[in-house]
Amino acid sequence: MGKYVVLSRLTSEGRKTIKNKPQRLKEVNKEIEVMGAKVLEQYALIGKYDFLNIIEAPDDLTVAKVLVELGSRGTLQTATMRAIPVDDFLKSLE
Repeated sequence: MGKYVVLSRLTSEGRKTIKNKPQRLKEVNKEIEVMGAKVLEQYALIGKYDFLNIIEAPDDLTVAKVLVELGSRGTLQTATMRAIPVDDFLKSLE
């Protein structure tokens, strides 16, 4: 299973949704699991992005599917990066 860092920004529609129904965040996490990935950690941010999520998924295509689905709703924009454990990275350099 790979890990991915997903930074997201809410759109104006997304801000309305969160304001009216804060628990929607947790509901989306459950939807992500149904799509084959899992939110391991989630943080609200102050700054350029609104949230940072650490997601685990079996492959890049699963993450792509999740992000297309979430992005198509018009409530957020994302920037996603594949995260490589440092020990794995160092081993690859040997």
